Amino acid sequence: MAEEGESPAAGKRWLRYNSPLAQVSLIGVVCFCCPGMFNALSGLGGGGQLDHTTADNANTALYACFAVFGVLGGAAHNLLGPRVTLLAGALTYPLYAASFLYYNHHPSHAHQAFPVTAGALLGAGAGLLWAAQGAVMTSYPPPSRRGSYISLFWCLFNLGGVLGGLLPFSLNYGRGADAASVNDATYVAFMAFMLVGAGLTLLVLPPSRIVRDDGSRATRVTYSSVSTEGWEILKLFSNWRMLLVLPAAWASNFFYTYQFNNVNGLLFTLRTKGLNNVFYWGAQMLGSAGIGYFLDFGFASRRRRGLCGVAAVAVVGTAIWGGGLASQLRYSDGEKLIDFKDGRRYAGPFLLYFSYGLLDAMFQSLIYWIIGALANDTQILSRYVGFYKGVQSAGAAVAWQIDTHKTSLISQLIVNWALTTVSYPLLALLVFLAVKDEDSSVSSVEDGKEKDSKLSAPTSFH
Repeated sequence: MAEEGESPAAGKRWLRYNSPLAQVSLIGVVCFCCPGMFNALSGLGGGGQLDHTTADNANTALYACFAVFGVLGGAAHNLLGPRVTLLAGALTYPLYAASFLYYNHHPSHAHQAFPVTAGALLGAGAGLLWAAQGAVMTSYPPPSRRGSYISLFWCLFNLGGVLGGLLPFSLNYGRGADAASVNDATYVAFMAFMLVGAGLTLLVLPPSRIVRDDGSRATRVTYSSVSTEGWEILKLFSNWRMLLVLPAAWASNFFYTYQFNNVNGLLFTLRTKGLNNVFYWGAQMLGSAGIGYFLDFGFASRRRRGLCGVAAVAVVGTAIWGGGLASQLRYSDGEKLIDFKDGRRYAGPFLLYFSYGLLDAMFQSLIYWIIGALANDTQILSRYVGFYKGVQSAGAAVAWQIDTHKTSLISQLIVNWALTTVSYPLLALLVFLAVKDEDSSVSSVEDGKEKDSKLSAPTSFH
């Protein structure tokens, strides 16, 4: 392992296990196995069940708990470190998949308790996992390559959704276009991947051992206290930076319910839903790679790249939601479900669903990049990411309940479009006010007060 201040040999940079690249990649593989497979399961609409009610209630419990533990997850990371926090979170994913395997054999209202309880536990676990993930992803990479590392993570993570989409497609292909719920093998396959992901968290190194290629430590490490974390979490709700992020955070998972249940879930046959998810999550890989490359290597200054990134996502988002409105106005009850073999009839709705995946990755990668530019301290960033994930999950909980109450699809689409549109000028304002054009020798800026860096090399980017 390279010592602090020592520059590893160029030929070994890609091989160092304690490098930011290796650790971000490892976190990406963990998320490939756990949230990636969960996304594939959710993307089927109704958790792979014909009746969406149980999945809606489970996801409401999930995101309600996620909203609380997302905010608390940053504190847990600062108290326990990334390995324990990730492990505790990852173990809740296979339990959730197991609950739907159980429900597959007891599909009645009386047996909803297991999926709903598992959803609540997963919400707590996901809050821990994503807070730790966000702290690693935003604080470990070199400042000039943060967008690229975010893209790398997003590609690995969404590769789980791609493979996870192939699982129900292949395992249910022979059941024909009239099958209703996925078979047991689908849930067992999801559980197997999730258990592997939980095991991989044991390989995550503590932050104190992470060394960048220039020899500098990726982050300062000082373990926190419960009282400190409690006070710092309360301060987030009056932090002007987080208030500007809030609408984007609320919107960033709010649209999943509409896209999964009411586009993929309503329009397509069961086997086609799985195939669509392959391309939905594949589109996420393209979207994150494109916006990440632009934010790191685009023209002009960092602040200007951020502003242009917001503008680009706004233009793409407006076009895609406009296409979604045109498609929604053509929906009609009782229409025959679309199969991937239907040719032209399949092409338009498929392209729309693909575009939704593209937009999601661009939107969330942009937000992560902006959050990463607000501080260079792992503790501060873990709280910021926890706040983002908590608000994001509160929005998702509301969205799943809106769907449970059979709110009209056109209303759901308009609300989703409006939420994302409102967030663009606020993100642009945040970039203008808080993202600096050059690196400095401070490790973080919180509430306008600079903290001197004790690192051996300048690693701040605020």
